[in-house]
Amino acid sequence: MPNPRKPSSLKLIAGTSRPCRDVATIELPPVSAVPQAPSWLPNAHAVTEWIRLVPILMANMLLTEADLSALAQMCALHGKCVQLYAAGEAPTASMVGTLRNLMNDFGLTPVARGKVKPSGEAPRENAFTANKRGAIKRA
Repeated sequence: MPNPRKPSSLKLIAGTSRPCRDVATIELPPVSAVPQAPSWLPNAHAVTEWIRLVPILMANMLLTEADLSALAQMCALHGKCVQLYAAGEAPTASMVGTLRNLMNDFGLTPVARGKVKPSGEAPRENAFTANKRGAIKRA
């Protein structure tokens, strides 16, 4: 199964954005005001996760109006998993896998972030520029 395409905003942050590889996508404007947690979140752990993640995603311009439902689902699932752990039970593998996939969609895992450079850091120079060789001539 192929890896899902990385969002262009994450590519921009990582410094790996290349116009020749961009695919036409709908660019939605980021959320400008901090949205309130949905009233249907199942428990306090879910609300706490919402309050923790919204500023992080907004600061990196990764949160749009279209993302709020998926973020709420991820927070609800996180709250349910924490609740199960607190009760001495373990969440199902399906729950943990779904939570991990949602976290990856928002770039919230180390693998999803990849090699994100701190803002303002210049891109590294190509390590192979010193190996300038002439073109191979073939007969």
